[in-house]
Amino acid sequence: MSARSNILNKLRAGLAGTTPRPDDFDEGLVTTPWQYAPEDRITRLRTLMEAVHTEVHQVTSAQWPAKVQELLESRGLGNLLYAPGTAHGRQLAVHWQRSSAKVQLMVYDRPIEEWKDELFWKVDASITGTVGGIAATGSLVLWPDRHEPRLMSLLPPLHIALLKASEVEDNLYGMMQKHNWSAGLPTNLLLVSGPSKTADIEQVLAYGAHGPKELVVLILEDA
Repeated sequence: MSARSNILNKLRAGLAGTTPRPDDFDEGLVTTPWQYAPEDRITRLRTLMEAVHTEVHQVTSAQWPAKVQELLESRGLGNLLYAPGTAHGRQLAVHWQRSSAKVQLMVYDRPIEEWKDELFWKVDASITGTVGGIAATGSLVLWPDRHEPRLMSLLPPLHIALLKASEVEDNLYGMMQKHNWSAGLPTNLLLVSGPSKTADIEQVLAYGAHGPKELVVLILEDA
């Protein structure tokens, strides 16, 4: 018997003869104080994120690739890590071809062991999608997968995140309900509210210590 099975069997045995406690969860406690009119969700999310040094732009679903190009070129960056297997990755690649953008598109297509040095030190920026946003806390919800591994949003100095305006929920509970996480909670979920920062050393606030120094959010409007 494995150590895991042994531990689980002891836990089950310890519950013998006990009665489960009634579920008295009150949904209103975690939703009622954190509900907003649909037209106010974006404003609240943007206000909270900008307060912690996140750069936010509202653009149309057709114009965002041009905005990405503008952001990269204005910073003088040389490359962008993207996922060609996603819908937004394909849209970005089409724009890059048509615009003859000089910034190089890079693909996360190898095990980290094969290009660790390049990934850690030579990637200027990355772009990823999001599952949605949370107005109550001013947070993005990222669900990394094989197309966009977690390191895409953690390693490059600049992280550009795409957020659909229609996918901003009032609160975390609403996000959990919408995506039915009780039936299949993601194994690797990220809640991001701003660029990486810490004040561990002499209580001096520093950005980029444990992740991207800059976070840019593009909120995509349907029009």
